[in-house]
Amino acid sequence: MCGIVGFVGSEENKLERIKKMTDRMIHRGPDQEGYYIDEMIALGHRRLAIIDLENGTQPMFNKDKSLVVVFNGEIYNYQELKKELEKKNHVFQTNSDTEVLLHGYEQWGKELPKKLRGMFAFAIWDKASKTLFLARDHFGIKPLYYYQNDDTFMFASEIKAFLEHPKFKKELNKELIGPYLSFSFTPTKETFFKGVYSLDAGTSLIFQKNQIKRAALF
Repeated sequence: MCGIVGFVGSEENKLERIKKMTDRMIHRGPDQEGYYIDEMIALGHRRLAIIDLENGTQPMFNKDKSLVVVFNGEIYNYQELKKELEKKNHVFQTNSDTEVLLHGYEQWGKELPKKLRGMFAFAIWDKASKTLFLARDHFGIKPLYYYQNDDTFMFASEIKAFLEHPKFKKELNKELIGPYLSFSFTPTKETFFKGVYSLDAGTSLIFQKNQIKRAALF
């Protein structure tokens, strides 16, 4: 189990904010922490090291550092995909399944999740196109939540990470109380925090130019 978190926004003090948001999920990844910051985005990761213990540090970059990824989960067929990508002249620096996501995105773009077998939630930031790509596994094993307020978009493995961001409005979603009392769960992608949504299982999300686009993985 790992924890991923990030936000897109123009505000200052990104490192301080992403550190606080990431620390909210320290229990998800006690082995390592990592951050990436640029003028548009901040990414954080808490790692529970399982595969490639020495070289699997995140956030992880592709060779020319045009892509950066944070990832929670395990890709069961990553070795098969790695061999397929090597045949297409991709050169790997680690033995981690995380690097397969980077090369896979270079090769297949938004079609990448269709190639994956496993449990996963990940975010890839494309610096050139200023695009954030999120994806969640087909059965929704790994959690992923998102929220947008004006010009700020944020995502995380757990909602409580949002509490550390000043643009997050802590409002109760009263419309969910009735369905929850009826079914003992929330039969919707909405959550008890107004404006916070769970990314559907088997779904990807693209955030670009302050717009959200969702698509089924299959």
